[in-house]
Amino acid sequence: MTTITTKATITTRTVAYPADGLTMLGHLALPAGGGRRPAVLVGPEGTGLSDVERGRADALAELGYVALAFDLHGGRYLDDPEEMLARCLPLLADPDRMRGIGRAALDVLRTEPRTDPDRIAAVGYGTGGAIGLELGRDGAGLRAIGTVNALTTGRPGEAAHIRCPVWAGVGSEDPIMAPAQRDAFTAEMQAAGVDWRLTVYGGALHAFHHPPVDHPTVPGVGHHPRHARRAWRDVVDLLAECLPVTEDPGA
Repeated sequence: MTTITTKATITTRTVAYPADGLTMLGHLALPAGGGRRPAVLVGPEGTGLSDVERGRADALAELGYVALAFDLHGGRYLDDPEEMLARCLPLLADPDRMRGIGRAALDVLRTEPRTDPDRIAAVGYGTGGAIGLELGRDGAGLRAIGTVNALTTGRPGEAAHIRCPVWAGVGSEDPIMAPAQRDAFTAEMQAAGVDWRLTVYGGALHAFHHPPVDHPTVPGVGHHPRHARRAWRDVVDLLAECLPVTEDPGA
């Protein structure tokens, strides 16, 4: 399935690809021009790919990146918290499944002709952020990893495979990523010698970056508009530092 939309400065299309026994439907956004550009893999919250992540991919394309917002649930958005947890909790407990979903999306992004395959970053939220971290622990050649609400730890010793800067953001009042989880994550990063940063946004809950939704959510979720804007600026700054936009005119 391919749906192509052209805006003033970017082109977007839906891309279908297999992963986790499903047909995933990702959202690819391409910047203006014709040369190869650095690229960003964008991972969604556990509810799945929505217009929020599509919009983030579009915004990155406006900044000059090739961006793929990847799918988690075979084209579905899980607005029932029980259904979402029933799928995501086993997934988050299985690094190999997470890596499989991430690798499939990364392959799509790498094979896009506009992508410079040597300059790719992963930015993710919640479950999508955990997948980005697992790609790093699996040794994927990423230039940066950024996560919000995803301070997940991996199997012993595998964080040493992360060879790029890692930035993580979390709300101070997030009950899902509580202080003990923050401490475990930062201890893992430090022990592995990773170039890591953690930003704690005061007063923010889980998924503070996500606009309010019109369906039930798990406890501890809440939007914080000011910190949402700050977290996006922090993501953009990470990419500007580690993955500056330059075009390969010969591609």
